[in-house]
Amino acid sequence: MTKNLLSSAVFAGVVAGLLAALLQFVFVIPMLLEGELYETGARVHFVVDGTTMSEKGAPGLGTDWGRHLMTIAFNLVTYTGYGLILAAAMMIARQFHGAEISARAGLIWGLCGFLAVQMAPAVGLPPELPGTIAAEIGPRQAWWTGTIIATVVGLWLIAFSRGLAPVVGAVLILLPHLIGAPHLDTYYGIAPPELSAEFATVSLGTAAAGWTLLGWAVAYFLTRGDNA
Repeated sequence: MTKNLLSSAVFAGVVAGLLAALLQFVFVIPMLLEGELYETGARVHFVVDGTTMSEKGAPGLGTDWGRHLMTIAFNLVTYTGYGLILAAAMMIARQFHGAEISARAGLIWGLCGFLAVQMAPAVGLPPELPGTIAAEIGPRQAWWTGTIIATVVGLWLIAFSRGLAPVVGAVLILLPHLIGAPHLDTYYGIAPPELSAEFATVSLGTAAAGWTLLGWAVAYFLTRGDNA
């Protein structure tokens, strides 16, 4: 069982990590590089000659192969870790709650993982372009971690509990947002708001695709291991 869990997590992590890296190179990294132009002052989005217009367009990916390989490696390691957590959760749910493990159910597991780890924290702390000034890192990390834990527990109670427990789960999911994420009292944006909004949206969309494939792949490999 342990061997099946580990191998399924690794295989699924590689598949999802490669897809996520590919999507990031196509959609996310170009906007990241464009944001770095504003971070370094190579471009400025302030009133010049009575207008706030600034040039649009990202620089090419270039030949910084070290950075590109680090992006791929980071995705492989991250999604393998997520895959290990998903595989363990699926097997625990099957053992104690009779949950089915199938490729179709895996899609739901993947989407729930995206909701807990990416979407719920992004409601309060959306993905930010380089150079964005924000609140102190400590409180933000604490809120981010607490939001993930509360969302995971809340989703589990909603999915596998009865009586009032699902209501408690819903309250747990809402609780971090009722408390509120730490933010500054002023705005310090240095990049065009259109670019910031698009970056946040595309980052979340890429993560959703990676998590969905991860959930499907974990369930697929687990079922293949069970039938072997």
